[in-house]
Amino acid sequence: MILRTSSVSHLYSYHSQTPTFSPTKCSSEKKSLIAYPIRPNTLSLCKGSRLISHRRVSGEAPEWVDPDESTDFASVSPQILEKKASFLDVLKKANSILPQVVIATTILALVYPPSFTWFTSRYYAPALGFLMFAVGLNSSEKDFIEAFNRPKAIIAGYVGQFVIKPFLGYLFGTMAMTFFGLPTPLGAGIMLTSCVSGAQLSNYATFLTDPTMAPLSIVMTSISTATAVFVTPLLSLLLIGKRLPVDVKGMVSNILQIVVSPVAAGLLLNRFLPRISGAIKPFLPPLSVLVTSLCVGAPLAININSVLSPFGLSVFLLVTSFHLSAFILGYAFTGVAFRNEPEVKPLQRTLSYETGMQSSLLALALANKFFQDPLVGVPPAISVVIMSLMGFSLVMIWAKKKV
Repeated sequence: MILRTSSVSHLYSYHSQTPTFSPTKCSSEKKSLIAYPIRPNTLSLCKGSRLISHRRVSGEAPEWVDPDESTDFASVSPQILEKKASFLDVLKKANSILPQVVIATTILALVYPPSFTWFTSRYYAPALGFLMFAVGLNSSEKDFIEAFNRPKAIIAGYVGQFVIKPFLGYLFGTMAMTFFGLPTPLGAGIMLTSCVSGAQLSNYATFLTDPTMAPLSIVMTSISTATAVFVTPLLSLLLIGKRLPVDVKGMVSNILQIVVSPVAAGLLLNRFLPRISGAIKPFLPPLSVLVTSLCVGAPLAININSVLSPFGLSVFLLVTSFHLSAFILGYAFTGVAFRNEPEVKPLQRTLSYETGMQSSLLALALANKFFQDPLVGVPPAISVVIMSLMGFSLVMIWAKKKV
């Protein structure tokens, strides 16, 4: 029922007390203080105001007369709104527990490998594609245009991927064979791990730490992956002395499936269907945490025998040192090259991820396909876990420092 100053006597006929009122001009502040139910004998009307009420005389259920009128403050209790907001906050903050989840995943994969062995390599591409979709949904076209307008940063990321990292791979691979006395295939496995392109997980790590840098990270990884069809065989020939035939068509298809298509789908959904995009976004963090844990636990569980081999501990220490050095050098190199840039810290974090995290799954696939000795695949299998643990631990540290 819509009450106006000219028709209020109809409502007042239900009450013995005859109200008196003097219509006055209402401020917006007074209008916001109207609450329900309204007692007619205490009603104070204002010129130009419209009040929505419901019948209480007959005991009927509320009957809203004006459906277009906003009733959020009247019909929704603060407790419900608070619970809904709290639930959404929990979903959005799920990324904050990612490092702990990765650690728990590693322990579970070591203790009970069957919990992850079902997640075979055929699921890797859809899983990584989902993470890229989440990045695209939280980005815009302008972000990618700005990323391409930073050629110096892209070149620096490329140097980190295919100059700094292979140098470290050769250094630690040689140390494995000389100082640690490990078999040559293990040293070759460390070198092979350093020859592959950047990992899509580095894009997701960058997104969690510096969302505005995620498009730049995606561009860096995409370029390194696209050119890896030529660079990886060349580097493997120089470092290992074995030229690896790489499936060019397969790698291009891999880029399209894992990076380009999911990111484009996220961008388009965010632009043309914002309501659907807004409804999906709160659920992406917990799902992304789950997917990331599967991508970390599965390679470890599947290659558990190689990881727990007699050489496992030595390779673990070498691979850990390799990744730690890559993260540090990537960060330091960027700090020197871009010391005068206003966004030097976000750039340092981004290029640290790009240098320290690489596609160890690709190195593992190349090792299993082109090397007869299974020991070559041990360093890449351990690298998947170490890279993820160290990368997402940095996410936790850097994200807290920014708060």
